[in-house]
Amino acid sequence: MTHHPEPVRVRANAKLTLTLRVLGTRPDGFHELEALTVSVSVPHDTLDVVSAGPGTRVTVSVTGSTAFVPADDTNLVARAARALFDRAGVHLDVRIGLHKDIPAGGGLGGGSADAAAALVALRSLLDEAATGAAPVGPADLLAVAAELGSDVPFCVEGGAAWMRGRGERLDPVELDGPVTVVTVVPPFRIATPSVYGAWDRLGGPTSNRTLPAPPAVAHLVPHLANDLEPAAAEVEPRLDAVRADVERVAGRLFLLAGSGSSLWAWFEDAGEAEAARARVTQELGLVAHVGTTVARGVEPA
Repeated sequence: MTHHPEPVRVRANAKLTLTLRVLGTRPDGFHELEALTVSVSVPHDTLDVVSAGPGTRVTVSVTGSTAFVPADDTNLVARAARALFDRAGVHLDVRIGLHKDIPAGGGLGGGSADAAAALVALRSLLDEAATGAAPVGPADLLAVAAELGSDVPFCVEGGAAWMRGRGERLDPVELDGPVTVVTVVPPFRIATPSVYGAWDRLGGPTSNRTLPAPPAVAHLVPHLANDLEPAAAEVEPRLDAVRADVERVAGRLFLLAGSGSSLWAWFEDAGEAEAARARVTQELGLVAHVGTTVARGVEPA
């Protein structure tokens, strides 16, 4: 009788860029970055992965915040599955249920986090299936991750790290404790390629808006900034007005998350953060989350 591995459920934590400097454009067309990036507990996506044994079918179904999230072979989760099976030399029939809470086009690395979670879950399925697959070690997993996208290796590793190069070079760091953050999701998305294109057209601006780093991060960098803010505001003219409203209601300065459109700020404690989240939700009608930095990008759910 064929043994089918047990279903695997994992949580894909959002990726939050605390500070982001764009150092220039590389010969390969990517941009040279220096970014301090962390995994945060909320928002997160959930993946349920089931194998029906040897085969070649990869089926992805999507629930939750499904806007702009494909449910076909173009989904990064499906691409991750096929890339990992190619590396292992063994293919399985798999069904992947993806529940989305990380918004697409929100600058929180949702697609990359989902791909990382798929790699971690499917690697465990391959191990359990005992199908004669070639061993997929940590270095192999990161190599597959890098082929899928610049942010995927970080999302596999998680925690906190400086991301350099186009994002594929990781220098893990330790925070001096957890950081509580509020993320706010505007009612529009921003496409990352459009933001980098605008950054180029604007002549490579640096952001002059800075936030003091939270105490848990101050040993790594004294101030936080995001050089993509001027470019994102050029792409999406509503962004500055939304941020002004959020800052007025929350009583706090907010930075752009990655290439946007989400905004974020850190808070001293969860109670203060929750009060700010509630005001933003009630007064502005915006989706907002309270989360905290965590040590893993992918966790059992």
